[in-house]
Amino acid sequence: MNAHFAKAQINGIDLSYRMQGTGLRLLLLHGGLANADYWDNQLHVFAETYKVIAIDSRGHGRSTFTEAPISYALMAADVIALLDTLGIERAAVVGWSDGGIIGLDLAIHHPERLHRLIAYGANYNPSGLRADVSQNEKFNNYLTKTAQDYQQVAADPLRWDAFLENIGKMWATEPNYAPAQLATITTPTLILDGEEEELIEINHVKEMAALIPTAKLSLMAGVGHFAPWEQPQAFNQIGLDFLTE
Repeated sequence: MNAHFAKAQINGIDLSYRMQGTGLRLLLLHGGLANADYWDNQLHVFAETYKVIAIDSRGHGRSTFTEAPISYALMAADVIALLDTLGIERAAVVGWSDGGIIGLDLAIHHPERLHRLIAYGANYNPSGLRADVSQNEKFNNYLTKTAQDYQQVAADPLRWDAFLENIGKMWATEPNYAPAQLATITTPTLILDGEEEELIEINHVKEMAALIPTAKLSLMAGVGHFAPWEQPQAFNQIGLDFLTE
């Protein structure tokens, strides 16, 4: 089963995605600055059970972007537009970091489009970010990798600085979901993270799970923000167990 690469013209951009497998629809939403290839440890595994669609979010990977400020709401609108284009009424979502936040946005504003949500390494407001993120070696290595990967796959590699500035403004002010908004979520949700999270305060993650009435909380031992890479088998099993409950 090889992945099928395609692009959809939606909301003024070319949105790139990879599709593989058959069955119920499952969206994989990557983290900030990344692309769909960062799900390589998951795509083929989930595609044994689901029709998996791994998206390059606006401006990320092979997808283009406009001068408009990138926001979680705008990226969520892109997801809805892609579902509409593909004729998909509902899908499950597995989101990592920014992808998890997009999943929360969908659960708040478009619950009728979601079966289930797994949000890994997400926060619901900027206070959830650790103050020492910029000193974290693993995160800084990730930034270096994303910059290199962008040069390899982006439609216009010269736009990296503009893209980074756009995303940086978003990170400084978003997400900003009120506890009352999280309380409206009806989608069965798994708030998943690593106990050794390098980017997000673990107490913030626990608080977020408590605010969502339908949420379960699961914290993986011996790993932080990068479990899909560092503990892929455990991550995949937890994901599949929740999705098939």
